[in-house]
Amino acid sequence: MKKTFALLAAALLSTTPAVAFDGWRLAASTTIESKTSTWDYIALEATTNKLYLGHRKEGLQVFDPATNKLVGVIGDTAAHSANGATFAPEFDLGISNNEDGTYTPFKLSTLAAQPSVKIAAGIDTSHYDTATKRFVFNVEPDKDGTELIVLDAATLKDVGHIKVATRKAEGAVADGMGHFYLAGQDRDTIYVLDTTALKVTAEFAVPTCGKPTGVAVDAPARRLFVSCRGSATVKPALLVLNADTGAQVFSAEIGGGSDSMIYHAATHRLFSANGVNANLSVLEQVNADTYKIVETLGTQAWVKVLAITPAGDKLYSITADGTSDASKKILTAVSPYYLNTVYPNTFRVLTFTK
Repeated sequence: MKKTFALLAAALLSTTPAVAFDGWRLAASTTIESKTSTWDYIALEATTNKLYLGHRKEGLQVFDPATNKLVGVIGDTAAHSANGATFAPEFDLGISNNEDGTYTPFKLSTLAAQPSVKIAAGIDTSHYDTATKRFVFNVEPDKDGTELIVLDAATLKDVGHIKVATRKAEGAVADGMGHFYLAGQDRDTIYVLDTTALKVTAEFAVPTCGKPTGVAVDAPARRLFVSCRGSATVKPALLVLNADTGAQVFSAEIGGGSDSMIYHAATHRLFSANGVNANLSVLEQVNADTYKIVETLGTQAWVKVLAITPAGDKLYSITADGTSDASKKILTAVSPYYLNTVYPNTFRVLTFTK
């Protein structure tokens, strides 16, 4: 009888399919003492293994994922309302992108900050082009577009501006080969920029996208990845484009409210954090032209930005508890119930593993 059961068990095991999905899950949730500030971007600086949290009126906060503890706040970024950080590790340089139109330089090695510098009426974020060693700042737009400000990373001198027609410059990525891709959310367009010549070299229309927001690139395969929030007529989606021509290669529906996406080359995974629907889309790149959804993980409300470890084994995000107070302005373009009031001591750093 025992032998029969053993043979039956072996037969069942041999016919049971292997688990097809990655199995991402929430592994840790660390609450940080906080007031009522909203937040924006999160970024992992790999050389020091520190997470930078754009906690706005709480400042650019530095979090150690090894100990799950907050280790400091950069300079006077709380007074300037920090949206997040951008890095140039070869210069031991970090930049805090501040809502009031200042940026705050600091050393990655010591966290020592220099005085904040005013360059615009407001800053949403900035991006670093590794090929040209230049920062590109998404600043407050004017009536007919946005004058992107470009700084040399070695000197932090203003080397010029790039005018783009969008009034909602969002995610961007450089391919390291001289191309810099920027999402124009309000115009359903990806702008291709030359950050040396300081000009737009191409525009990729993405009418099936609906508010393109997050951007990532697979430079060797010449593929561009775009997460789309969706609109009244277009569902939220993740698109794959030919990075040279803008031709659409693939599209998959995702959750609403994406504010960040990641391509991890070693594992061939695409990740989109979808804050309105509180889920995380995980897709596999089978080859340059073939993609498939691996899983969609339920997360928490307003988990809309992501950072990933170099090994691709951990994802980080931030969120907080709150409500949409009808007596205050609500960003209805994002959602009819977009968070506008945050409860104290509910701000959290989330760690996902598989």
